[in-house]
Amino acid sequence: MPTAVLTDRERTAVQAYLRLLHTVRAAFDTRTGPADAVRPPVVPPAVLEEAEAALARAGLTGNEEEFFRMLRDWCPEG
Repeated sequence: MPTAVLTDRERTAVQAYLRLLHTVRAAFDTRTGPADAVRPPVVPPAVLEEAEAALARAGLTGNEEEFFRMLRDWCPEG
């Protein structure tokens, strides 16, 4: 259960980061597809841009320590 009260912009930044994290994890997941398949991990630029824009709107660009504190408080399993 979230313990921190986030602003709408902070919550949007956390959600965008979690989408980015899940996209990256899926790109590196070697359990899907043929075992011998070689495919470079690809993260759609729009997903990365969404996360960066959300961080900027929340005023968290360059303040990773505060952002990750909020992330841990709001979504401990992320």
